[in-house]
Amino acid sequence: MTTFHSFFCPCPRGMEAALAEELDEIAQLGKADGGKLKVHNQVPGGVHCSGTLADAMRMNLHSRIASRVLMRMAHAGYVNENDIYDLTLAQPWEDWFGIHHTIRIDVTAIKSPLRSLEFTTLKIKDGICDRFRDLCGKRPSVDTRMPDMRIVGFLDANNFTVYLDTSGEALFKRGWRLDTGDAPLRENLAAGLLRVAGWKPGIPLFDPMCGSGTILAEAAQMVAGIPPGLHREFAFEKFNDFDQDAWQAIKGSVRLNALPAEPSVFGSDISGDMVVMARANLNRAGIRFDVPLKQIEAQEVKAPTATPGILLTNPPYGERIGVRGDKTLAEDELAKEFFSAFGTTLKQRFAGWSVFLFTADLTVPKMLRLKEARKTPFFNGAIECRLFRFDMVAGFNRREQAKPKDAQDGQA
Repeated sequence: MTTFHSFFCPCPRGMEAALAEELDEIAQLGKADGGKLKVHNQVPGGVHCSGTLADAMRMNLHSRIASRVLMRMAHAGYVNENDIYDLTLAQPWEDWFGIHHTIRIDVTAIKSPLRSLEFTTLKIKDGICDRFRDLCGKRPSVDTRMPDMRIVGFLDANNFTVYLDTSGEALFKRGWRLDTGDAPLRENLAAGLLRVAGWKPGIPLFDPMCGSGTILAEAAQMVAGIPPGLHREFAFEKFNDFDQDAWQAIKGSVRLNALPAEPSVFGSDISGDMVVMARANLNRAGIRFDVPLKQIEAQEVKAPTATPGILLTNPPYGERIGVRGDKTLAEDELAKEFFSAFGTTLKQRFAGWSVFLFTADLTVPKMLRLKEARKTPFFNGAIECRLFRFDMVAGFNRREQAKPKDAQDGQA
């Protein structure tokens, strides 16, 4: 008998539509193997869906945008912490893990009337431990650093939902990024930005401020057909009665793409150390084809291909801009100088390209002296950001240069 579960896949805020689209693709991918995944509604911070445990395995393996895949254990109204304890106590935790597993409890809330999330967390832990103690006289231990099982509670003003995390470590931890720069972009956010920008394998992609190479590695894995979870472990592998054969079949159905004959993913950075770091991360991500990387200032770059493509980058700020800049200038002056020069480079050398800049600085278009075609709000953790799109129309710079002559003609 097939057992269906409700799942919630959290993601970076603003990426809900992109995640829903991706989950639909994963559902289609699984149909050939009997998958039952159905995508339901989007809510701020994630997407609800349903399916089998095999579908959860497939989401963990293939989703680049989800932060976790949470399996709903129970959902009910509550008045106080005792209601939360009772609901947690009533769940068959022993069906999923045992007293030899360590646990961790995390709770988030929106408009909950309860005063203390710490006390709520304690009541959830007590509910789980008391159930095991009642059943077998022992209880699982708590491990907040490297737990076997993560239990997630969510409260709104009226309802409490408790989930069992099927992922374990957050899904953005792909297992390949050991080296990072000062302000690394999380892998699932980078993947979401690629999707929102409309990039697909085969379209030229350039990140001129690549840092440790997160955007490049995500794109290169897509070109290679490498699922993001192929080389890591998941919490569901420790579940009681884990179906090893089903998991091996899901992983065995992965078909990598042929190596591209010509490069289509390119990167550069002002820092040589970052270029070395990016190359090492690409190697660890399993990339076995050429991703050209250069050490060069962003203001000096040229389009890496004759065919226009997508430029996507997370621009630096503060001291990162001034790696080789004038140390006598204040950070805001450095930023103005940098973006002014970079804007000129875009206009002169990237005709026909779609340029996407992901930043928390809403003044970037003004500093670039470019008018954005679109700006989309996203959150990088708790930081509100924008993905600015600029369409670099062919002939843009020539028209700018023609303005003084036009003005002269008007005065004649």
